[in-house]
Amino acid sequence: MTSPESTARVAFRTAGRDDLERMVELIADDSVASRRTGSFGPAHVAGFEAIDSSPNDELVVAELDGEVVGVMQLTYIPGIARNGATRLHIEAVRVDARLRGLGIGRLMMEHAHARGRERGCALAQLTSDKQRPDAHRFYRDLGYVQSHEGFKRSL
Repeated sequence: MTSPESTARVAFRTAGRDDLERMVELIADDSVASRRTGSFGPAHVAGFEAIDSSPNDELVVAELDGEVVGVMQLTYIPGIARNGATRLHIEAVRVDARLRGLGIGRLMMEHAHARGRERGCALAQLTSDKQRPDAHRFYRDLGYVQSHEGFKRSL
């Protein structure tokens, strides 16, 4: 299951409610995200239901041999800036730690970009925690440019 040739068998689909516990497990599988994500529970179910009912959001899972090995959220943001451009925002990209470095993340991002083009998006954007230098290298290798300084505030 972990050979580079196996990435040819990666399939993408819209996540279902039955995938949610596995998605939370993947998202929380590092020291940066674990404290923010917590353990699977009602808050995750409510979040899933809100995303699932939104016409501008998608939860996508990557499967390898029937096992969910990756997850990401795609949000389509209509705008007035950039001549009314719609942006693809990519969030919570995770690949099973056992399979990182085999090209699954790259396939996931290619899938995200294709979905963005299908929805008429002019650009793709994402944020990545400053504590993730490997992720930053990965995104730069995909052609992403660190063009802005991001700000967040708890509410």
